[in-house]
Amino acid sequence: MPQTSTAAGSEFWTDDTLTSLLERCVRDRGDAPAILTAGEVVDWRTLSERVDALAGGLAALGIGRGDVVAAQLPNLPAFLYAILACARLGAVTSTIHMPYGPREAADAIRHADAKAAFAATAAGDRQPAAELARLRSDLPSLAHVVAVGGPAPEGTLAFEDVACPGAALDPPPAAGDPYAMLFTSGTSSSPKAVLTDYRRFLANARLNCSEKQMGPGSIMLSAAPFTHLFGLYSFHLTLYGGGATALLPAFSPPALVQAIREFRPSHIFAAPAHIASCLEAGMLDRETLAPVHYCVVSGAKAAPAFYRKAQEAFGNGRVAQLWGMTECQCGMFTRPYEDIERAAWGCGRPSPGNEARVCDADGNPLPAGEEGELQIRGTSVFGGYYRNDEANAASFTGDGWFRTGDRAEIDETGAVSITGREKDLINRGGVKINPADVEEAIDRHPDIVQSAIVPMPDPVLGERSCCFAIPRDGTAPELGDLIAWLDSERIAKLKWPERLVLVDELPLTPTRKVIKGRLRIPD
Repeated sequence: MPQTSTAAGSEFWTDDTLTSLLERCVRDRGDAPAILTAGEVVDWRTLSERVDALAGGLAALGIGRGDVVAAQLPNLPAFLYAILACARLGAVTSTIHMPYGPREAADAIRHADAKAAFAATAAGDRQPAAELARLRSDLPSLAHVVAVGGPAPEGTLAFEDVACPGAALDPPPAAGDPYAMLFTSGTSSSPKAVLTDYRRFLANARLNCSEKQMGPGSIMLSAAPFTHLFGLYSFHLTLYGGGATALLPAFSPPALVQAIREFRPSHIFAAPAHIASCLEAGMLDRETLAPVHYCVVSGAKAAPAFYRKAQEAFGNGRVAQLWGMTECQCGMFTRPYEDIERAAWGCGRPSPGNEARVCDADGNPLPAGEEGELQIRGTSVFGGYYRNDEANAASFTGDGWFRTGDRAEIDETGAVSITGREKDLINRGGVKINPADVEEAIDRHPDIVQSAIVPMPDPVLGERSCCFAIPRDGTAPELGDLIAWLDSERIAKLKWPERLVLVDELPLTPTRKVIKGRLRIPD
């Protein structure tokens, strides 16, 4: 793995690993709840016993230090058992998002040289475990597929049959060893793999834990999947705080509301779309949300009005905004003691140990209040993409800052507001247009559910703006309708889209960002 000067902030690193944190929780909180599900409460001691038994079974299958094990699972106890068992062996867990089909999963396994994979027996109308088993002939590294959640399909092992209690295990890994390989779920069409050690991301969680007011009595509920670093980060926080993780296997507005009522979480991690859909359905009220102390929202940009509406529903619980990437975990966030207007405006100040700056096109740092490219370095920033020298060369500056690809501005307090993506800019005759505010305005149109603006080629100007939009049921807005709306919203004419394409859905990442690279403009 290439190393860069992003080791700035290494003075915050410790010797912690997932295994040492689990051992600490067993020692200090052995009988306290660690995992909450609809049917079972698992305490820390029981969790440790199940992890050791699974680790013994994986070792018997030949899994050891440095081997990569893929996981394509919902937020189930088996996911946490798997990642902790791999950590106990010094193996590396590589997560695969549930919406990914066999082609995407195979690409990830091939790139990672995964030796084994945990996969769900069923996910909607798909059978991920069976799909991976059928692909093994094309994946020479993949020796085992472990099926979770039902009878094992042909060519797979049942999760329940893998455990080997009492097996002798080798010493656990060191903090400098890699433990996770995560594929970016950004909005580009070509995800990249981040291979990280314990020091970076666990230091990030440790330094953030007290600022997010996590402790032994905390209950964390993540609507975000653990296959995404945002969801996995919530578990990192719980390990440091010694609280409990409440599991939501699959999101729907009723399922999230039911989980809040049943588990009474103190902390919620969610994407804007998770909360917005519940608010729109009228399912969230102050009584339901009374136990929630801190709701962290991340994964996609949302309008200030969303944060204000959410804060009204959460009452005394603070709604916060967090910005992160697979490349750095939690980069910055608004704190529980800050006013909601801070979250409505932006994503807060950098996490302890990290620092951020905004630069112009020539790489020169800009003063407060000016928009440019967001760059970050420090404790949690990764060391480089796995087997991708070209991406590494393009992603780091000569002085060791990671180029995030986001556009932002920083105020005089150091708080950051994301204004768009570098690649989203539309070059219309030499004038750079940031479509973020146009999309926000279109999304407020009564006949539009969601929109995304992308460049379309133009022989004269180079690029013009094309708007993809999901219409509300029973409506079919035309381009002229949107133009009149944008005019009323005081959006400059230069920014107006010049073509409208109505679609039934937009391609989304697991945290509900639109993947603009997959949008294809019809002929």
